Amino acid sequence: MRCFGKIAAACFLLLVVTNGSQAQTPGTPKASHYSLQNGLELVVIPDHRAPVVTHMVWYRVGGADETAGKSGIAHFLEHLMFKGTEKHPNGEFSNTVTHIGGQENAFTTSDYTAFYQRVPRDKLALMMELEADRMTNLKLTDAVVLSERDVVLEEQNMRVANNPNAKLAEQIDAALYLNSPYGRPVIGWRGEIEKLNREDAIAFYNRFYTPNNATVVVAGDVEPADVFALAQKYYGPVKPRVVIKPRVRPQEPEQIAARTVTLADPRVEQPSLRRAYLAPSSRLAKKGEDQALEVLAHVLGGDSTSMLYRDLVLQKNLAVSVGTYYNDSVLDMGSFSVYGAPRPGVTLPQMEAEIDAVLAKVVANGVEAKDLERSKARLIAESIYARDSQMTQARWYGTALSTGETVDDVENWASRVRAVTGTAVRDAARAWLDKRRSVTGYLIKTAKPPEEKRS
Repeated sequence: MRCFGKIAAACFLLLVVTNGSQAQTPGTPKASHYSLQNGLELVVIPDHRAPVVTHMVWYRVGGADETAGKSGIAHFLEHLMFKGTEKHPNGEFSNTVTHIGGQENAFTTSDYTAFYQRVPRDKLALMMELEADRMTNLKLTDAVVLSERDVVLEEQNMRVANNPNAKLAEQIDAALYLNSPYGRPVIGWRGEIEKLNREDAIAFYNRFYTPNNATVVVAGDVEPADVFALAQKYYGPVKPRVVIKPRVRPQEPEQIAARTVTLADPRVEQPSLRRAYLAPSSRLAKKGEDQALEVLAHVLGGDSTSMLYRDLVLQKNLAVSVGTYYNDSVLDMGSFSVYGAPRPGVTLPQMEAEIDAVLAKVVANGVEAKDLERSKARLIAESIYARDSQMTQARWYGTALSTGETVDDVENWASRVRAVTGTAVRDAARAWLDKRRSVTGYLIKTAKPPEEKRS
């Protein structure tokens, strides 16, 4: 969150091409997947509806890869990547994108850091040249690093410290993950951000920013062979600086006790409840289990036809909002979340009890066939509509390849959703909606503390 963007090939490059299988949804383009000899991966998704291209560089490093005590360094370096190289000094990259009428940005998560530009198709080579340059030639001074650290601290203040909902989410994650680095915030703990310096940034850059730890995704009005030739020219000569080892992180022990956290803040306008269950990511789930959890999330709280919405909002008039979310696009254990806000006069414990009753019903009896089929149809339809966005298409592939999935996993997703059965959804609910592996968060309003009297 830079606030949570046709030339002959060099003969020494080795081309490995693996075309993904034909997509299962209408209008799905077929992506081409390449690997360069220096380890960089390239995915090209043709989309010829407009003479525009989205170019993304994904590094397989995020907040969960940081050294203990250095939280926030991945996000901090994302900021610093815009500070220039000897060839393209500070500000030139962004000014160039603006001058050609393009858009750019970047974002960091626990598992990856990505940079993107959306530009006219004839400017793709220029974007590759700029990104390849800062992949290896970033120049940082103490003055640049320290001033940008102040920017990150202000971002943390604005997005977290002054946002009760964000503060609660941070506390829920810290309580949910007993051992995994997912328990620390991507932006970092403020006390550790304040100590980050130039040496920390350079060490992190040298360790992770290398072509053999990167995936370039290009979606737009291009032909795969042409994009591959450009990638050979601009990214191919970049030499790997380190050997990238497998990402082995501390894993979660067996969780045996439900946890509850309460955040009281005078700025809260609407009390709310949020519960997160530990749940497997797409990489760690059993075959078909991640799609069953996706369908379960939609059946329970995906829209105004969902079970929770019908029960708590429409029928019992207890809540103003309620929903669910399954976070499966991570490398290690993910989460399954339920959230809602009560109507005036309804307490959070009352709403929690009603939510638990609906969940217990699904665990015991599964879901109705009509709800199952409607949710599967809606999920697939939404994925088709989302393909109107080049950025969405590029993010699907970039996220997958950064979290242990493949091009085929992306392109065969719809067929796996279609195959989900009611039994699979019920079994997923029974396996993962276990409060012993959960954290429930209450966000409540508290009285503003009295002002200190001045003597």
